[in-house]
Amino acid sequence: MLGDFTCHNPTKLYFGENSLENLSKELGKYGEKVMLVYGGGSIRKNGIYDAVQAELRKAGKQTVELSGVMPNPTIEKVMEGVALARKEAVDFILAVGGGSVCDYCKAVAGSAYCEHDPWEYYFNNFGEMTCRWIPVGCVLTMAGTGSEMDSCSVISKHSENRKKFYYFRNPDFSILNPVYTYTVPKHHTVAGIYDIMSHILEQYLSGTDDNTTDYIAEGLMRSLVVSSRKVLGNPEDYEARSNIMWTATWALNGLLACGKPTDWMVHMLGQAVAAYTDATHGHTLSAVSGAYYRLLIERSEDAAKKFRRLATSVWDIVPAGKTDQEIASEGLARMEDWMRELGLAMDITACGADPSQLEGMADACPINETGYVVLTREDVIDVLRQSL
Repeated sequence: MLGDFTCHNPTKLYFGENSLENLSKELGKYGEKVMLVYGGGSIRKNGIYDAVQAELRKAGKQTVELSGVMPNPTIEKVMEGVALARKEAVDFILAVGGGSVCDYCKAVAGSAYCEHDPWEYYFNNFGEMTCRWIPVGCVLTMAGTGSEMDSCSVISKHSENRKKFYYFRNPDFSILNPVYTYTVPKHHTVAGIYDIMSHILEQYLSGTDDNTTDYIAEGLMRSLVVSSRKVLGNPEDYEARSNIMWTATWALNGLLACGKPTDWMVHMLGQAVAAYTDATHGHTLSAVSGAYYRLLIERSEDAAKKFRRLATSVWDIVPAGKTDQEIASEGLARMEDWMRELGLAMDITACGADPSQLEGMADACPINETGYVVLTREDVIDVLRQSL
């Protein structure tokens, strides 16, 4: 490993079928009033809401509720949460849901006492958070984003066709019970699985040194492929669900970025698509991955070599008698076969995009400069066009 790094993650995790039993103990460390935040109401149907409420009562907490957090939370919804948090003077925010709910709660926690317009100050200008922070905890109900153990919050503003991110603070604790993911619909399950894969690849597909982190990433990807196929056959396979949930956390808790420059252009492209279509995050990533990765293989020898390693280490491509580019392309084709097997979106048309939006999407796509190829605006448009 050649890069310098600092590795630290402040989030405490409770993992397993009995993990929720720790919620009341953790809540005892905070003030009396808890804001309970969740999405469309599925937790009321599957029993998770009642189980969480029992823990809140056990901890002796007063609760205020905010529901209706959407899959791509908007800044308008954030401001609704800000108003409620301030009005009720809440001491703690409890997210019960998937990554969107977790992201949303971080944004509310860092914006409630911000003296500026949060969209302009945080998401447009990356201003430093200096105001009071409301502590956050998560009860995770979907695996994919890794939001349960990182500081990032992704928020949309439809009036500007923008989907942007900001690094607030990590949740103090997160509770991960794989059983809670049994009832997640297939469309969202596979989107979460590809989000995990993409998180790993965004970090793995960078740098040229022999890096211990890359060996960890390869093991996580192999595990994810095996478990994803098991879950397709049996959505209530606890072992497979637990492996996917744990892999999701490892994929974005900072470990895989250690000593790596990282890339993140698939996420920039996918979020630009979602800014116009509001499509599910994991599907926008899968829709743009193929075209972007083919560009890397064609343009960069370093990328071709890394894709060659990915092809042989994860996708079991036999390298004998083939060039690096041939091996890399064969590995990418096998990965795309797996993506189709899962039922992921393979083009942005399936995400609701049309050719008239490409220029605007390019404007909404930040350009990162740490990957194997630094894209131009024309490159972005070409990747999006190839992804239609």
